[in-house]
Amino acid sequence: MPDTPSRRDVLQSAGLGAAILTTGVAGSARGFAANETIHLGVIGCGGRAARNLMPKAMKQPGVKVVALCDVFDGNLGRAKATVEKAGGNPFTTKRHEELLARKDVDAVIVGTPDHWHVPVTVDACAAGKDVYCEKPLTHDLSEGEKVIAAQNEHKCVVQVGTQQRSMPQWAKARKLVQAGKIGHVHKVHMSWNRNFIPFRKYVPNINPNQFDWKRFLGNAPDQPFDPYRALGNWRWFWDFGAGILGDLMVHWMDAVNWVLDLPAPSHAVTVGDQFATKGVWETPDTIQTLLQYPKQKLQVHFEGTFVNRHRKAGTTFMGTKGTLYVDRGRYELHPEPRSDFKPEVFSPGGGEKGADFDVDGTSLHIADWLDCIRTRRKPIAPAEAGVAAAAAAHIANAALRGKA
Repeated sequence: MPDTPSRRDVLQSAGLGAAILTTGVAGSARGFAANETIHLGVIGCGGRAARNLMPKAMKQPGVKVVALCDVFDGNLGRAKATVEKAGGNPFTTKRHEELLARKDVDAVIVGTPDHWHVPVTVDACAAGKDVYCEKPLTHDLSEGEKVIAAQNEHKCVVQVGTQQRSMPQWAKARKLVQAGKIGHVHKVHMSWNRNFIPFRKYVPNINPNQFDWKRFLGNAPDQPFDPYRALGNWRWFWDFGAGILGDLMVHWMDAVNWVLDLPAPSHAVTVGDQFATKGVWETPDTIQTLLQYPKQKLQVHFEGTFVNRHRKAGTTFMGTKGTLYVDRGRYELHPEPRSDFKPEVFSPGGGEKGADFDVDGTSLHIADWLDCIRTRRKPIAPAEAGVAAAAAAHIANAALRGKA
């Protein structure tokens, strides 16, 4: 596989460099008193926003959802019913500009397809709204500089939805690694394996008149209306998503960046196949990538598949003194021979090893964002972190597609 661009080119195109290390407070013309209500808008009301982000935000104290935006009438209607059931009366629109123009909206949750993340986040910052944006923050390396600049220029709180940073086991794992507990980490293994066999292509029955397809396309190439791509499956097509690496690896990549203070990788080698989804998806259903960090003397490997769930979802830091496994419910610490510490397990989630959702990191992550809106401190996963994590996925996908 061809090499990726040089690290300097990657950092410049992704808008990284020294900015990734900044931890300053995001200033603002106004904050919020502890008992003052924060009024939220939700842009992209289907999928994860409907199942997790909006309902969990609504459970936080001092929060009210007042506006909704989606290109599909079905998503918009269901979200409106959810808010009305909680006693609200939200404004609804298919155009995010109309929502952002409202003075009664203080901040927005962005749950759109990936290719809309940066355009909506940039527009929201320009409108003076704080943002919680789902991952991956960027859909292309070139978007990084723009979204970081928007966050900083308008002094907005931008939290990227890589919620591992808000989980207690990850915070403790970071302290262990940075204290040198497991020695020098030369290798990291990340996995996210599921089993979709037998794979079935389900095409939803959507009335095209209820879906603003042209609006959905946004900056993507013009193409005929496709209900399969329109709802949920967009992430498996290059025009709208970034496949397994952008959808799943980015979660672990952000956590690894946080634990090890990593720059962008210098090189990537990626192999991908379609064993179950050939002729349906564009992106692989089975993929492996190896990322190289020469200055850190580190290799980072990711494997992901939808044809077998062995290893499931987790990350393993392999150090000279020990090994630290971390997932969404626990960490496990194992010494190397002759190391002077004992094995340790910390499991606040209490579920099975490798499970997708054990600790409710989403609620913790949203709470951190809301606290930052009130205090104007920097959130735990700002735009710089989101750009860096997504950059690794873009570099790996570029290696796969021969575009490096």
